[in-house]
Amino acid sequence: MNNTNTATGRTLPAIEQSEQWLQRAEGLIPAVTQTLAKGPGQHVRGVAPVYAQRGQGAHLFDVDGNEYIDFTMGVGPLSLGYCYPRVDDAIRKQLEDGITFSLMHPLEVEVAELVREIVPNTEAVRYSKTGADVTSAAVRLARAYTGKNTVLCCGYHGWHDWYIGVTDRNRGIPEPVRDLTFTFNYNDIDSVLAAIDGDTAAIILEPTVFDAPKNNFLHSLRDVCDQHGIVLIFDEMWTGFRLALGGAQEYFGVRADLACFSKAVANGMPLALLTGRKDIMSLLDSDVFFFTTFGGEALSLAAAKATIEELREKNVPEYLAVQGRKLKDGYNALAAELGMNYTSCKGFECRTLVVFDAIAGSPLEQKSLVQQELIRHGILWSGFHNMSFSHTDDDIANTLAAYREVLPVLKQAVESGNIARFIEGEPVKPVFRKTSSFNTKPKERVEIPGR
Repeated sequence: MNNTNTATGRTLPAIEQSEQWLQRAEGLIPAVTQTLAKGPGQHVRGVAPVYAQRGQGAHLFDVDGNEYIDFTMGVGPLSLGYCYPRVDDAIRKQLEDGITFSLMHPLEVEVAELVREIVPNTEAVRYSKTGADVTSAAVRLARAYTGKNTVLCCGYHGWHDWYIGVTDRNRGIPEPVRDLTFTFNYNDIDSVLAAIDGDTAAIILEPTVFDAPKNNFLHSLRDVCDQHGIVLIFDEMWTGFRLALGGAQEYFGVRADLACFSKAVANGMPLALLTGRKDIMSLLDSDVFFFTTFGGEALSLAAAKATIEELREKNVPEYLAVQGRKLKDGYNALAAELGMNYTSCKGFECRTLVVFDAIAGSPLEQKSLVQQELIRHGILWSGFHNMSFSHTDDDIANTLAAYREVLPVLKQAVESGNIARFIEGEPVKPVFRKTSSFNTKPKERVEIPGR
C-alpha cells in the first residue's frame, strides 16, 4: 500500500492495533459490530481506523493513538460532544447514589416534565433504551387504539419484526408479520393514499431525513390520518433535539399523535422516549404491555436532564445549524469552483450528507476515495456531517481546508475513468437503508368488511 498521497504529501495513519482488534472480533461477534454504521463495512478497509479509544469534544482518538475531527459523533447521540462536562458531572453525581434501584426514582418524573415542556403535543412520556423499542411500542399502541393492524412506514425504524419485514434482511420473520407492514415514498402523498386500506392502524415516518417536505407533505399526512382514523407517528431519532429543541413537530409546525426520540437526548447515554397524546398513551396503564427493567436507569436519566437543560440554555440547535451551514455552503462552493457538478452537500444544516452522482462513476467508490483522503487530514467521515455543540470554528475551517485538497483528488480520479485505482483498501459497502427491497410497494389487499 502506498501510504503517502504524492499530490498532497499526506500519509495515512497507522492502524495496526485496530486491525488486531478486528481479527480478534471476527468469528466471535456476528458482523463484528453492534451497529452497521460503525462497522468496518462503512469505512475503507485497511485504511480507516476500526476501534476507538476515547473522545474529547468533537475529536475521536483511535486505539492506535490517532486523532480525528469526528463527523459521525457516535452515529448521532453526541449532540453536545464527547466528555461534555455538565453531562459527565451529572452522571458522576448520580453514580454516587446508584444506577438502578428497587423503587422508582424522582428523575423519571423530572425528565418527563422537562420533555413535556419542550416537545409539542406531549401529554405523557415513557422511557426505554433504544429507538427500536419506542417505535415498536408506538406501533403496538396504534394498533391497540385503532383496532386495526397494518402499518405504513417511510424511513428506518429499527430491528424489530414489524419493520424489518419490508427489507431484504427479513429472514426469521413469519410471512403473516411481513404482510402487515408496507412502505410509501417520501413527499409522495399519492403513494400514501394508494397504500391505505380499512385496516391501516398507523403511518410512521422520519419526518425528514435529508430532503425537505414539499407541497405541505407532512401537513397532508396529518389530514389523511385525521380523515381515516390513523395514528400518525414521527420517528424523531435524528430530528429530535437537533432540528429544533422540540423536534420536527416544532420545526415544521405539524402535530403527530405519537413521537419517538433517542440519540441526541442524553449525549451518548442509552435512553429512548415515547411521547404523545394521553388518550393513546394511557393504554399503557393496563391494556398494552411495554415495561422494561432498565427504563428507569438513573445514569441515563441524569444525563438526559443535564443534556436537555444545556440544549435549551445554550440554544444548541441554532449553533448546530450555523456550523453545519458553513460546511454545507463551503463544500458546495468548492465543488462549483472545481466544476464538479456530480457531488454536492444536502440536507438540514444540523445533519448534512455529501452525495455523488453515478454519471461520474460508482458513488460508493467516490465516497470511499473522499473518506480515504479525509483520513489523511485527520477527519473521520462517513458521508455525513453530524454536527455537535463541540464542533469549533477551527474544526470547520480545518475541514473546509481538507476538502480543498481532497476534492481535486476526486476530480482527478473521476477524469481518469478508474476511481478504484486511487483507493488503497476495500471500498465501503452499501448502507442498510439502501437495501434493494426497501421501497417495496404494498401488495394488493382485499378491503376488510366493516372497517
